[in-house]
Amino acid sequence: MSTQDSPTRTPPTGHASGARPILEARGLTRRFAGLVAVHDVSFALAPGEILGFIGPNGAGKTTLISLLSGTLEPTEGEVWFDGRRIDRMAAFRRARLGIGRTFQIMQPFPGLPVLDNVAVGALFGRGQGQANLALARESARECLRFVGLDKHVDHRAEDLGGPDRKRLELAKALAMQPRVLLCDEVMAGLNLVEIDEVIAIIRKVRDTGISIIVIEHVIKAIRTLSDRIMVLHHGEKIADGAPDSVLTDSRVVEAYLGKKRA
Repeated sequence: MSTQDSPTRTPPTGHASGARPILEARGLTRRFAGLVAVHDVSFALAPGEILGFIGPNGAGKTTLISLLSGTLEPTEGEVWFDGRRIDRMAAFRRARLGIGRTFQIMQPFPGLPVLDNVAVGALFGRGQGQANLALARESARECLRFVGLDKHVDHRAEDLGGPDRKRLELAKALAMQPRVLLCDEVMAGLNLVEIDEVIAIIRKVRDTGISIIVIEHVIKAIRTLSDRIMVLHHGEKIADGAPDSVLTDSRVVEAYLGKKRA
């Protein structure tokens, strides 16, 4: 995985770094007919930060990721990337600027080997991507080694099991040389050993200088991994701060357990 233009940084501790945000949402709202999926959400992602998104099912987490990556346009609000407003920019243009994402529903390119699944990301990633297929495949091999899939380069992607498909999603996104990586439930369905392995990979990604947003329901994993946690409930931000502080917040406990059990 190339780290050009992405020097290793000391991880920040929330907003204290003082650096300009690499990614920022300002009053983001998304309506689907009468349903408000995301309402007036604002936050900033610092360079080199791992920010965890949590919330009950239907809280608006994936919708928010889609607003950031460009697969959805906001009804209201703004998205800024490295000081540039991008909320009306197409998803592929955001990818070329350096916003990569994984998808909750894994959809490898059928009929292609694992290597070429990842090479697609290298061909169309940051800047104009790799100049030719040979270079793209070289970058893809590096990404597959990084996530531990180098033994499967010649296998068909659709033949991979669930845990390896998660790694493939990460490799495809990393091949695009992102500056910001949006991870949508990359640990869902994994056992404890596999979760620890993915946590280690994500930390290695951050160590290359990439800023990361992670959606996750595995609270132990999100507490361990995140510098900061933001909580969504009914499409609204209800908490944002250090993991231990957020996870003991009465509003967060109530959102997960219900008022009677909180």
